[in-house]
Amino acid sequence: MNLIFRMLWLFIWRIRHCGKIGFLDTSSISYRALPTDCDVNLHLTNSRYPSFMDLARTYLLAEMGLLKPFLRKGWMPIVNAYEFTYIRDIKPLQRFSVETKVVGWDDKYFYIEQRFVSDRGLHCIAHVRGVFVCRGKQVPIPELVAAAGYQGEAPTLPPEVAQWKRMLQMKKASNHDNSRRDKVA
Repeated sequence: MNLIFRMLWLFIWRIRHCGKIGFLDTSSISYRALPTDCDVNLHLTNSRYPSFMDLARTYLLAEMGLLKPFLRKGWMPIVNAYEFTYIRDIKPLQRFSVETKVVGWDDKYFYIEQRFVSDRGLHCIAHVRGVFVCRGKQVPIPELVAAAGYQGEAPTLPPEVAQWKRMLQMKKASNHDNSRRDKVA
């Protein structure tokens, strides 16, 4: 339930008072791990990380100045895949920030890195692959990049993201091969 209040706070207050960043700059939004965010091990439960990441990506769009224009166009973000690496836990009542940045894109997807950090250091690194859709169809990446006002080339994906992308392609190909075998059998 507290994430609903955090989302309302994000839309009512934080977005209206956020700074402005460039398309490839890093956005940072701070939170505190409430007891209701924690599990029996007395740390931020794994299921909360994606929720905080959703809020942080919304804040990223707001800081880029793209949230309102994208909503007016009916462009809705859809996450296709996540990848997490947990490094150290986030304790109850601990303050932390979620740092979010676009690290690149290809002909179909955007790739975003999100890092959970506090005064204790790095807690989690996550990568997100996603698209924007409008009326059930994917918005072409070049159209999105142009709408963002970005004129440059797509940055080279970091090695770990490029490897993750290859792994996702292998999973998709393997699933496709298994589906064909199941139909033949």
